[in-house]
Amino acid sequence: MSRRKRRRWGILPAEESGKAVKESGAESPGDAGAQSAPIVPERKVFKEVLVNIGTRHSRMAILEDGQLVEFYTERDDEEQAAGNIYKGRVENVLPGMRAAFVNLGLDKNAFLYVDDAHGPERDRRKTTAIQDVLKVGQEIVVQVAKEPIGTKGARVTTNLSLPGRYLVLTPYSDTIGVSRRIESEAERERLRAIAEKIRPKGMGLIVRTVAEGVSQRTLMRDLAYLRRLWTRIRQKAKTAKAPTVLHREAGLIARTIRDHFDESVDRLIIDSPRAYQRAREMAASLSPGLKDRIELYQGEVPLFEARGVEAELERALKRRVWLKCGGYLVIDETEALTVIDVNTGKNVGTTDLADTVRTTNLEAAVEIARQLRLRDISGIIVVDFIDMEQEADQKAVVRAFEEALQEDRTRVTVLGMTRLGLLEMTRKKVRESLLDQMTRVCPLCEGRGHILSEEVTARRFSQRIAEKLRETGAEAILAEAHPHVAAHLIGPGGVNLRELERETGRAVYIRGSSLCELDELKIVQVGSKSEVEAMALPVREGHRMEVVVEERHATNPRDGISRLSGYVIDIEGAGNRIGERVEVEIVRTMRTFATARMVEPAPLAPAGLAAPESPAPDPHPEAVEVWTGGGAV
Repeated sequence: MSRRKRRRWGILPAEESGKAVKESGAESPGDAGAQSAPIVPERKVFKEVLVNIGTRHSRMAILEDGQLVEFYTERDDEEQAAGNIYKGRVENVLPGMRAAFVNLGLDKNAFLYVDDAHGPERDRRKTTAIQDVLKVGQEIVVQVAKEPIGTKGARVTTNLSLPGRYLVLTPYSDTIGVSRRIESEAERERLRAIAEKIRPKGMGLIVRTVAEGVSQRTLMRDLAYLRRLWTRIRQKAKTAKAPTVLHREAGLIARTIRDHFDESVDRLIIDSPRAYQRAREMAASLSPGLKDRIELYQGEVPLFEARGVEAELERALKRRVWLKCGGYLVIDETEALTVIDVNTGKNVGTTDLADTVRTTNLEAAVEIARQLRLRDISGIIVVDFIDMEQEADQKAVVRAFEEALQEDRTRVTVLGMTRLGLLEMTRKKVRESLLDQMTRVCPLCEGRGHILSEEVTARRFSQRIAEKLRETGAEAILAEAHPHVAAHLIGPGGVNLRELERETGRAVYIRGSSLCELDELKIVQVGSKSEVEAMALPVREGHRMEVVVEERHATNPRDGISRLSGYVIDIEGAGNRIGERVEVEIVRTMRTFATARMVEPAPLAPAGLAAPESPAPDPHPEAVEVWTGGGAV
């Protein structure tokens, strides 16, 4: 670990540490006669990996001390593209974007940037002109670096990499790399020396974290497998016709054993006997010492439900995340970036404001790091911590945040605090976030989280009704809308409806219907006034029927309200009969409602229908036209 990094994490060399202690007036731990404080070992996190194999999809969850920190899913009916190697055909070369689009045989063409298009030609001087590197119709071998997300196709690169258990082979790069998560400088140098010794000529190697402490023979065995795999890919690339897949990334079980099952995992639980046997066979060859840590779950309650994963996933989709101290986070994912806001919430503190803010921010820093891993949030991320006046508090929060991010397998770059007190960072984007995987954009608000108010929607519907009357030249029109919108269309005492009729010079009938969405307007009937009125008014004065009292009258609680095909019936004295079926007689009919009184029970027509001599119209008539969009922002 470099001196800068040690200072960054607060780890000083021994002589500097002793000097710091002496300057504070205390004895150095190395001084004669000093009593050394007992070394407290770092607490071991109990780590579990749960695998659920379903009929249509498989899922993997990682728990640390019983808390969900990572989640992966794989659908059987969807091809997982990330990591796959294809032989593709260049479809378009765009000099203005310094990129090309490559046909891989997927739904959308893949995007290849010029800096990612120099794999086999690495020894040649690179050019920034994409047209000098690729031609339309050219066949190239590429690897998917980023899954197709939303309307965007996959991002690909010609700089291929083949991951194994301990090593990653890079055929078109001759560099040597060692995982940054291996902290021992001596171990890093040992692994680097072995990698330099065994790497194939003209190729490169990356030593993975799990290789820490592994012998040279084991690394050579892993490399031999990767070389055989690369040979097969090259041979297939020579004969295959583009577009075609040359190599598929391993499935969920194989990836779990290869990438996640190491000494840090205390238990791997699988709920499928077949997958359990396969996992043990793979572990026997890759990690024999860990084979006994694999368990088969046979409980009656589903594995993810029994371990609380389902409930945790549900919370991970919520916008607000509560902290133990009483504060909370607000996480908003947008197309361009993700914004995380920290609030004190219910945390009122016990000493002073600075302490309350510091405590909340420190806990929020750890929780944000967990949420980034769990939700797989990537791209540009801005965190708005609660304002801290002391620079020392700011540094402590940033340090706690960076330490919490050490367990993140995805590359993260923390840029630090801005002058506005915002923490800026980036996280490598490989696949869709958990929110995108498990949800879809609301078709009503189109992802904005807001829709037009009922008043504005009613105004738009009024314009549409007037337009329909002008188009048809009809005398009258009957329209249905959501009850809340219909109330605004009619207005108090029918004032809005009368105004609409005055403007159009036609008869307008409005009916509320719970079958309509907030942004939906149904034109039920257009025609002569007598035809429309017959359909709009389902009852006549003197009709008797049975109805259910649905609610109290908004302004006269003594009365009850019932509805028939969206037509309101005001029942005198039925305010205390909510939910009951009562017999009523229509006293008076109006354009938008009727008044009725309760009568003694008598043999009547079926509930909700008018008297036999004048049957009510179809409660769900086929609409002449359905117009939507009035509620979208």
